[in-house]
Amino acid sequence: MEREEPAAGLSTAAMVAIGCNALVAILLLLLCLVVYRASRIPSSLERLPVLAQNGAETQQASKHKYLLTS
Repeated sequence: MEREEPAAGLSTAAMVAIGCNALVAILLLLLCLVVYRASRIPSSLERLPVLAQNGAETQQASKHKYLLTS
């Protein structure tokens, strides 16, 4: 009398869950890589954007805005 071995295969739902978890793991690794690379880039506070205004222009603009809104 032979004993039947239980089927060792996974159900379709289990395979889909494994695939989704693998995809999430890859996306998490990619996110960690992006955050790591972004943290290595030094942020320079000395450099101003091209369109930034200097202090006198900012004060003048805020004065004009005050005059227009009052």
